[in-house]
Amino acid sequence: MSSGGEIACTYACLILHDDGIPVTAEKISTLVKKANVQCESYWPSLFAKLVEKRNIEDLITNIGSGGGGGAGAVAVSAPSGGGAAAPAAPAAEEKKEEAKEESDDDMGFSLFD
Repeated sequence: MSSGGEIACTYACLILHDDGIPVTAEKISTLVKKANVQCESYWPSLFAKLVEKRNIEDLITNIGSGGGGGAGAVAVSAPSGGGAAAPAAPAAEEKKEEAKEESDDDMGFSLFD
């Protein structure tokens, strides 16, 4: 469960970084105290260690990229007869035709007419 102290330390790191001030545990705890937020004494040092090891800009820009990277496509082996290559081509053509049917131009109107 997140506490107000963790969030306050996060904002303190962002403020210090934005102002170009080196992020240290002392400066984080000073900002948290000035904001009148109760914080466990170990949070500022943990955040300062994180900032030493990781670039804050990288953390900000990669906020939406969770780890994990889901399962990839499963490759299905074709029978050795070679007949599987022919049905694959018509399937691709059908997909192209469906995309053309859904186009606004084919319907005779668009959003800005």
